[in-house]
Amino acid sequence: MARWLFKEEPTNYSFDRLVEDKQALWNGIANPVALKNLRQVKAGDEIFFYHTGKEKAIVGIMRATADAVDGDEVSVKVEPVSRLKQPVTLAVVKAEPDLKDWELARLPRLSIMPVTANQWKRVLALSKA
Repeated sequence: MARWLFKEEPTNYSFDRLVEDKQALWNGIANPVALKNLRQVKAGDEIFFYHTGKEKAIVGIMRATADAVDGDEVSVKVEPVSRLKQPVTLAVVKAEPDLKDWELARLPRLSIMPVTANQWKRVLALSKA
């Protein structure tokens, strides 16, 4: 199982909306690196949901319910798992020595990125999950 972080503007599609919808099709990705990452997502992979824009914070966890599909556009079905007890902001990530080299801190425009086991654990600890 792999772990990922997906970014979205909450005014476009928020974690709360995902909870209401119970599932969603994640698509509309144009960046070549993000597309490469999305193509690697498999059913069961865990995913941090990151709100971009004014929030700039990891707010929840979702799960891929199917492998990524590479048709007219790359997409993957996701479902909500849980909201983090406390959002983990980008400022906290950048200030955290264990996370400062993560793509989230270094590549602000990358919308889909891998998350290592250590990064996952550290974010959960910071969120007091």
